[in-house]
Amino acid sequence: MADNNIIKAIEKLLAESPERKFPEGVDLAINLKNLDMSQPKNRVDEEIFLPHGRGRSLKIAVFAKGEVGLQAKEAGAEYVFSDVDLADIGADKARARTIANECDFFIAEVQYMAQIGKNLGAILGPRGKMPVPLQPGKNVADLINSSRNTIRIRSKDKLTFHVSVGRRDMDIQKIAENIETVLSRVEQSLEKGKHNIKAIYVTTTMGKSVRVL
Repeated sequence: MADNNIIKAIEKLLAESPERKFPEGVDLAINLKNLDMSQPKNRVDEEIFLPHGRGRSLKIAVFAKGEVGLQAKEAGAEYVFSDVDLADIGADKARARTIANECDFFIAEVQYMAQIGKNLGAILGPRGKMPVPLQPGKNVADLINSSRNTIRIRSKDKLTFHVSVGRRDMDIQKIAENIETVLSRVEQSLEKGKHNIKAIYVTTTMGKSVRVL
């Protein structure tokens, strides 16, 4: 069972946030303290597997060819790009930005990583979407499936940052368990753990914020 304080915060948030005509996301706003964020060592940069996902389908693009490319398509990847596609995308910055904004995750066979860094690094890097490398012998379908429930937290040089933890139409218990997972990992990544956390708020896309911690 998730922490009762977290459950109560979610219940209060949903009760006070009017229903919208679209499925609103549920986010955490994390506020840190007593950290010099100009120092990279103090920044939060974590990939976290949410036990209950984000409550929506994620779009995944894969850079692969041959059998791996076919496996990626069968596993439901929205896009599968070959080396020829990569060269074309790299030459068309507008298309590259569109793909970068549309897709939530990128996966690439290791032999593509250098080429991706050269052609797309300036677009994918700032968005925190550089591809996860698919190591030889690993199953691309397994990586695609795990990526659908994985989020990336990046504080950059800010003391306050946001992270998606679900949607308001999800079961409250599941949202709460996602939140606990995120908070645990954030605390582990900080020099002084929870003592570097100033406050945590849960919020909907267009609703109010309710303090959790």
